[in-house]
Amino acid sequence: MNKGTRIILQAAAMTLILLLGGCGYSVHRHASLPFSQINVGRIDNATLEPKLQDKLYSALAEEFTKQGILVTPEAQLKLTGRITRFDMISLSEKGGVTVEYRVIVEADFSMTDAEGKVRETRHVSSPFIVSFTGTGDLTNLLAARDLAEERAMKDLSEELVGMLIYK
Repeated sequence: MNKGTRIILQAAAMTLILLLGGCGYSVHRHASLPFSQINVGRIDNATLEPKLQDKLYSALAEEFTKQGILVTPEAQLKLTGRITRFDMISLSEKGGVTVEYRVIVEADFSMTDAEGKVRETRHVSSPFIVSFTGTGDLTNLLAARDLAEERAMKDLSEELVGMLIYK
């Protein structure tokens, strides 16, 4: 390898290190996680929107599993939650009918360890805007709304799990 190629490779490597090191991303190993198992307990729904607790429970279980944490009822660490806010805000309308909505979900969580120490995490919401278009017949509107609710729960779960394991 000639000197010019070596300098270019070194510069590229340094640039990559600076980009990855300075952007807030880091690589975490399974062994560095603060816990390896969790019991996702009761999720209460304090809103008028039905079935949100089921969607949030599923999203939390999926996200913990994705991060390498076993979700089991036998775990010493127990997470419980309460969905406190669900809003659908009209973003745009066409001919007097709303055609685009924004979904906002907020929840409070408690994590209890084996000694009974409780850690509260309040007002967790998605860091992303979840919206959907509601055009066409009622069936399409309800299907789009359901998918938007699931996406909002997934985003909320990602936010919470990140807060719990990557302080």
